[in-house]
Amino acid sequence: MVDFEVSDIDYDKYSNRQLAAIPLAILGLALLVLVAWFVMTGVPVDLGLAFTGGTEVRFTADDPIEEVRDTFADVEYESIQSTAGGGTFILTTQATETADIEAMASEAGYEITQVQGRSASFGSSSQQQALLGLVIAFGGMAALVFVLFRTFIPSIAVVLSAFSDIVIPLALMNVFGIKLTLGAVAALLMLIGYSVDSDILLNNHILRRRGGFYESAFRAMRTGITMTLTSISAMIVMSIVATLFGIPLLPEIGLILVFGLTADLMNTYMLNMSLLRYYKYEGVNR
Repeated sequence: MVDFEVSDIDYDKYSNRQLAAIPLAILGLALLVLVAWFVMTGVPVDLGLAFTGGTEVRFTADDPIEEVRDTFADVEYESIQSTAGGGTFILTTQATETADIEAMASEAGYEITQVQGRSASFGSSSQQQALLGLVIAFGGMAALVFVLFRTFIPSIAVVLSAFSDIVIPLALMNVFGIKLTLGAVAALLMLIGYSVDSDILLNNHILRRRGGFYESAFRAMRTGITMTLTSISAMIVMSIVATLFGIPLLPEIGLILVFGLTADLMNTYMLNMSLLRYYKYEGVNR
């Protein structure tokens, strides 16, 4: 991996309040977006087919995707995507009756290969299970962090950063029109792991390794920033390739991870850093 030089960052130029102000302001804005979305739609993030119920129609066609979408212009549907290799399309709709869609497909000469429905009650059950999974993962992470560090400020710094790393991508999903799917939930769970990894790396170097505060911080940053930027680059490539080849879910997962990992850079090396510096020099450890 490339070794990034970060020793020229002069943290002494900024107070702890200045370092924490930007991450907290962006977190507040993200929470405001989620609250506003909840007031307008009843959910903080638009839900995909797996959580709302509906039908997925898979068919083959020789037409380009623009013409396929024109064919179904008179019916309501969520999305039409082409699969890898082309020729096969997936139409998703929240409707449980698809007679009109099937009739239009037949008139256009398309061959329907599969119609798969999901009931609203099953979608609601999936929604509850996904939410429970996120809560358990986040709660387990928080408990583990408090056991590892056994002090309030370093522990809350990791938990707050992880919370922000999830909330910011959720808000951006609304901005970019990305629905919450099972793949998106998997990406959010991955972000919890990424966030804890970079934050614990920073905390361990500062609190448990030899050397001064900034010397330990810069050692952690060289490793942490390299890992995070490498992951961001990989996710960008994955999103581009998946979009070009029409692979469903992967572009959205890649974007969510890019959002979260970018937020993690800010939260780890501004918010977490400010809290650790406060704890080291001004807090209860003094």
